[in-house]
Amino acid sequence: MHIHTPACPCFIIPSSMLRKLAIQADAAERQQLLEQLERSAFLRGQRAASGLAAPGLLVAPGVRHRTVYDAHHGTRLPGKLVRTETAAPVTDTAVNEAFDGAGTTYDFYQQILKRNSIDGRGMGIDSSVHYSKSFNNAFWNGRQMVYGDGDGKLFTGALNESMSDVFGSVVKQWHAKQTVRKADWLIGAGIMTPAVGKALRSMADPGNAKLTWSGDDQPGTMRGYVEGGDVHTNSGIPNHAFYLAAMKLGGHSWDKAAPIWYQALSLLHPDATFADAAQATVKAAELRHGAGSGEAAAVQGAWHEVGVV
Repeated sequence: MHIHTPACPCFIIPSSMLRKLAIQADAAERQQLLEQLERSAFLRGQRAASGLAAPGLLVAPGVRHRTVYDAHHGTRLPGKLVRTETAAPVTDTAVNEAFDGAGTTYDFYQQILKRNSIDGRGMGIDSSVHYSKSFNNAFWNGRQMVYGDGDGKLFTGALNESMSDVFGSVVKQWHAKQTVRKADWLIGAGIMTPAVGKALRSMADPGNAKLTWSGDDQPGTMRGYVEGGDVHTNSGIPNHAFYLAAMKLGGHSWDKAAPIWYQALSLLHPDATFADAAQATVKAAELRHGAGSGEAAAVQGAWHEVGVV
């Protein structure tokens, strides 16, 4: 099971997608995408070589600490400080969106999961916008979020931060106050231009290119599992399991489904398999709602439907 954490060099748009788009693009766009793939590989290597980043400023529970920097289309991070907690909104929309997005994420973790910031220890949330030139991605480098502006042809600059597909989707639903039946369950909706697609992935129907983009190859069950496949491909299976569990539990995804998945994280080890994840989430449901409860049965049933149990 692939779990995004603050220690991961996590990119919102997978390299496999950029490669597929490069094959289909004209010469100029192809070169740009290949250069960005190279830079992404460099950033991953740089992050892996540096080890775990030292924590930034730690704050007390319930106290936000957000800072946004402007990289001015360069690659040196974090850039120039342009907004803090004590400053009013600025004229730069990208700055305000990064600031507000960090606040929504912090509030969700604090109010719903009772977690002090994204690391549980009160870590300040730093963001940099306008990274590089026409950079078609956003990423967490182990210390902060970094946003490119997109090239306007394939991707736009409206990249929303995502800690993981599950919690990213739940945060989005919580912010919009949507029930599980009203939510679109799309990851990365709106970050592509219409010519490319509508979203990166669908948790409700993985691999449905009509909902996402033409190269969407995510399986929704173990029947389509790709041995040795990219994590962004096979993640469709546990994503769909969460969606199914949330639909069975009903109401809001943050009422029961998300707390169960969150508690399960403490029961998993770094090399956990899908089967381990299924076992952990069922156990978490039993701890929260009791063995033999409807909640535990719903979670068990969801993993059964995707072929893991």
